[in-house]
Amino acid sequence: MYRIMLADDEGIVTDSIKFIIDKEFKGLCEIETAKTGRAVIELAENFRPDIAFMDIQMPGINGIEAMKEIRRTNSSTVFIILSAYDKFDYAKEAINLGVLDYLNKPFSKGMIVDVLGRAIKQIDTARERRRQELSIREKIETVTPVIENGFVYSILFQESRQAMENYKELLGVEENYGFMMVVAVVDADSDSENPVGSGIRVQSEYTRIRDMIRVRLGCVTGPLLSNKIICYFPRTDAHIEYEDRVRMIERCEEFLKELLQKTGISARIGLGSIQPIEAASVSYKAALEALQLSRTRVAHAEDLPIGCAYEKDYPADLEKKLFAAVGAGNVGMTREYAISFFSWMKEAYPDALVDARLKCLEFVLWAERLCYESGGMTYRFLRRSDYLPSIMGCESFDELENWFTVKICEAARNVTVKKEEKLGNLIEEAKDYIADNYSRDISLDEISGKVDVSPYYFTRLFKEETGETFLEYLTSFRIDKAKELMKDPDISVKDICSQVGYADPNYFSRIFKKTVGKTPTEYRAGTEA
Repeated sequence: MYRIMLADDEGIVTDSIKFIIDKEFKGLCEIETAKTGRAVIELAENFRPDIAFMDIQMPGINGIEAMKEIRRTNSSTVFIILSAYDKFDYAKEAINLGVLDYLNKPFSKGMIVDVLGRAIKQIDTARERRRQELSIREKIETVTPVIENGFVYSILFQESRQAMENYKELLGVEENYGFMMVVAVVDADSDSENPVGSGIRVQSEYTRIRDMIRVRLGCVTGPLLSNKIICYFPRTDAHIEYEDRVRMIERCEEFLKELLQKTGISARIGLGSIQPIEAASVSYKAALEALQLSRTRVAHAEDLPIGCAYEKDYPADLEKKLFAAVGAGNVGMTREYAISFFSWMKEAYPDALVDARLKCLEFVLWAERLCYESGGMTYRFLRRSDYLPSIMGCESFDELENWFTVKICEAARNVTVKKEEKLGNLIEEAKDYIADNYSRDISLDEISGKVDVSPYYFTRLFKEETGETFLEYLTSFRIDKAKELMKDPDISVKDICSQVGYADPNYFSRIFKKTVGKTPTEYRAGTEA
């Protein structure tokens, strides 16, 4: 349905156009008329026409001024000018008002049909574009929470750098710093946390609360964990001015008031310190500690004795990036940050070789701790007995730098390499077990138990490492063994079937043909020929 407004002080004109529209566009149009400029404006406010046939010369407010007024409240109306004067007199003023065409009086039926057809086509195009935009927006609104949850999880649990970059690109996050916010739902009466009860309650309101956070605070809103909603605020730099911190706390206070008013839910907020995005988990921990150490409604880590205070000019940001790179197993970035940090020590304290030795030892031991915790290395008590003699034997900054970068890069490399080696060894162990036991019935549970991982994890890992499922690999191995045995004409197909782990000769024959393309008998005949 198209809403059409006919604006002309001559009744014969509006009646003629209405007659043509009713006849040629039967049932498609709803038509209203007005005879003065003022009446046109008032009608347009309520009727909101899709198309307006506008006479230029009307009593009171003229057509051009009326169109300007209509355009203020309805930007999509398509105007068609009716005039007994030369259209060029008005073209300059009307060109920016969305005028589709100018019809000089007297006009013909064909002119009305043609211009209205074009106007309807323009409206249909705009409606379809709007429909597609809304559809895309709806899909984005559906997918965005999933992406935001994935992003928050990736920075909390320090997933691969590539995964984090992918999430950043999808969300349009360009900043490399940020801080975490934890919204913890509490009991309104006691103001204390009840994770189970509060978690159940907030679950039903999660979508609504999420929208309120995004509108009021404008952050990446992540998952609901128990009674806590985890959020991330991107920042362009590593520092926040005092005034900005105060404003942030005030905005959070306003959000908590709105949350209580609209949902009846009482909550507290913990704000972490700004960190490189790779070390956002540090900010998350600080936000949780802020909630624990303070009883205020909004607790900021910068206001509390949380974390380490550094002397002026100490490159704390560089230190955080270095250990984030180690934890991610990024050897290249670890080397870059390690060299940068060592350069700072050498330039800032050129005569403090002993202190530099201690700092290097501290960093290497901490990097290895990260590696141990990630499963990249097996801890051995006596493994590092040569570390202290080694650094004490470094007589220059250059020697110390070499030892430092080698050791800390080794820790970063082991975060991923040793894991891969362990996984590779696990698969090789599984393959060896298959090779030793293929002649009997082997189950997935049996072999996953042998390598000491769950059946689900073993299935996924085996497929990733070999490109085949466990059953596909076992079948291929057995068929290959069967093909070797068939070279001996003295062994029957039935015996071969038994020797490669199949109890039913018919089943063995079907599996063999499916795998090889021939039955065992046909295959043996081909090899003998």
